[in-house]
Amino acid sequence: MKEIKKSRMIYLLISPFFIIYGIFGVFPIIYSLFLSFHKWNGSGPMKYVEFAYYKHLLSDPTFLLSIKNTLIIWVLSTIPMVILAVILAFLLNGKFVKGKTFFRTVYYLPNITSTVAIAIVFANIFGNKYGILNYFISRFGFDPIQWLSMNVGVHVAIAAIVIWRWTGYNAIILLAGLQKIPSNLYEAASLDGASTFQVFRYVTLPLLNPVIQFVVVTSTIGGWQLFAEAQMLVGSAGGIGKSGMTVVLYLYNQAFGNRQFGYGSAISWALVVIIGVLSVLNWRLTKREVD
Repeated sequence: MKEIKKSRMIYLLISPFFIIYGIFGVFPIIYSLFLSFHKWNGSGPMKYVEFAYYKHLLSDPTFLLSIKNTLIIWVLSTIPMVILAVILAFLLNGKFVKGKTFFRTVYYLPNITSTVAIAIVFANIFGNKYGILNYFISRFGFDPIQWLSMNVGVHVAIAAIVIWRWTGYNAIILLAGLQKIPSNLYEAASLDGASTFQVFRYVTLPLLNPVIQFVVVTSTIGGWQLFAEAQMLVGSAGGIGKSGMTVVLYLYNQAFGNRQFGYGSAISWALVVIIGVLSVLNWRLTKREVD
């Protein structure tokens, strides 16, 4: 208390951040947990329903479908994205590459581009009749693919948006990790006659392990929070067979479409558990594999 009193002016100057974060960050989190045990449509009195919403989640077919869709999209996007990001970072770190600053800027641009704009562009790429992708497919003599009219097509389209948007961002993070690796290790490996692949496998990957774990965990968190990509591509209803219905999109529909704020809060906390479990699992698997 003496130290706090002595430094009260410093605490007073940094207090606005903690006050704002407490109001708009901590309080909504706690209040959403409170709401998940109540039935409420945004007005009028609340009704305490205990664990009814959490029990309903286990038998809700749309919620279970949203988990399946999100899991498939996450696998289709995260694995290729991380692999491509590692390769791009390794190439950018090479001495033979000229204009590295230019490439870093170009690779980072998709991340700061509007998600709505990206979804509109990819809707034109994967369009059923006049899509750019179908144009090239027809040029090779094949029949056009109804991408947005089948489950796999919708999953691939959403995953493509995620890959395009986040690969460059993760490559920049991995590049920063690569640049921290001492150059004398590469020189020693070269003197021992190691090939480029051997250097990458036995020197680069083990030392890049913490950064790879960070990328995998953050990609897991982001991959399970897909919303704008799916909504802009196939609409709030989830498209054909609800193949684009992600967990967050279903949460949005329940809370703000049907005004079931209690059930929407229960979905959000179920998502917290799913992300937490998968993040820990991915962290352990990545660590074990690289070690």
